[in-house]
Amino acid sequence: MSRICELTGKGRQIGHNVSHANNKTKRVFLPNLQNVTLLSEKLDRSFRFRVSTQGLRSVEHNGGLDNWLLKTADIKLSPRARKVKRELVKAQAAA
Repeated sequence: MSRICELTGKGRQIGHNVSHANNKTKRVFLPNLQNVTLLSEKLDRSFRFRVSTQGLRSVEHNGGLDNWLLKTADIKLSPRARKVKRELVKAQAAA
């Protein structure tokens, strides 16, 4: 399973372990991903996503999953999140 946040697109980063002698060896920084269930108020459904903790804070800061998806560009979202966003836009247009 890929270590990428489904909402923010945040993935792994590459860096160095640096010893006291200043030797550098490659290492990987992985995002802190959590399996969470987020509730859509407009669709009255819950959705399971694999989200980084920073992404979860951003969703809560923006007022929930609905507001986050409507503000975020499609390129940053995973295919599953894009599908939820399309459903949300349809529901918003019908209302």
